[in-house]
Amino acid sequence: MEKGKKKIVESVPNYSEGIDAEKIELIVAEIKNTPNTRIVDIQYDTDYNRAVVTFLGTPEAVLNANVAAAKKAISLIDMNNHKGQHPRIGAIDVVPFVPAQNVTI
Repeated sequence: MEKGKKKIVESVPNYSEGIDAEKIELIVAEIKNTPNTRIVDIQYDTDYNRAVVTFLGTPEAVLNANVAAAKKAISLIDMNNHKGQHPRIGAIDVVPFVPAQNVTI
């Protein structure tokens, strides 16, 4: 693909883990290890017990990274014992996909 024509999507998944740094690192590693992705920001809050990861990549890479990270999050986060100020419905609550470059909805 020509330079400047590359399709880029941003994603900002929210995980129900903001206390255990090791778990967060394992989830984020799934994104980092997916080719054609780049992490832009990682924020987590112990009061909310929530982590938010912002990353970019090709549409296929972003999809693959989100699936891998979601599987990891589900395997690591015990929602039966989860406590935090932020409302939650699961180990991963929202997974927004945002068109960033040469992509439309």
